[in-house]
Amino acid sequence: MLKIEKLFVAYGGIQALRGIDLEVPDGKIVTLIGANGAGKSTTLRTISGLVKAGSGSIQWNGKELLGQSIDKIVEQGIALSPEGRRVFADMTVLENLKIGAYLRKDKAQIEKDIQWIYELFPRLKERSWQLAGTLSGGEQQMLAVGRALMSRPRLLMLDEPSLGLAPLVVQDIFKIIQQINRQGMTVLLVEQNANMALKIADLAYVMETGRITLQGTGRELLANEKVKEAYLGKHAK
Repeated sequence: MLKIEKLFVAYGGIQALRGIDLEVPDGKIVTLIGANGAGKSTTLRTISGLVKAGSGSIQWNGKELLGQSIDKIVEQGIALSPEGRRVFADMTVLENLKIGAYLRKDKAQIEKDIQWIYELFPRLKERSWQLAGTLSGGEQQMLAVGRALMSRPRLLMLDEPSLGLAPLVVQDIFKIIQQINRQGMTVLLVEQNANMALKIADLAYVMETGRITLQGTGRELLANEKVKEAYLGKHAK
């Protein structure tokens, strides 16, 4: 389990996170929703060691993560697929996937995991020797998720995986998220498509200006009138 308590993060004097508390139970899909600038991406980046916290605690299976290096956090089974995909454009699909396994030494298992990624994302197999920068937006998102999975995480964090993608591609991405979860992986999802995110989430948190303002099951928040008005709009059903 991932447990965050009283986490404060500031950027240049601006408080990005204001003492948030949240839990991500093992084997569940947990989503963070909220407006741009609410602190959702900052939360993921702080968990992964990319952003330094001012104070608070982030515990992973009872061990404190704050102060640990990015590599140590990855080694403990936490991976981030970042917002904006950020694939290595001048490298092939296969090279990008191998970079995701850069801390691993088990070469035989790495090859098996590459085949597992190709089963999840058949289009990546078709384009394995293609430069990542020439892929479509949807294919680059698949590659970003695949690269994160190559570290063999127990917790996969996804930052805006549907951003800028066509509706059919978004549906594919969400089906993959559910499939990965059914295989036993815990998922922490930041997603601007609140309707889709809440439909697949076991637990959900609403963030506003660096604070958690609401929490519950995905189904509870889908039915919440304030959430409908603020985040679901005409898409709420």
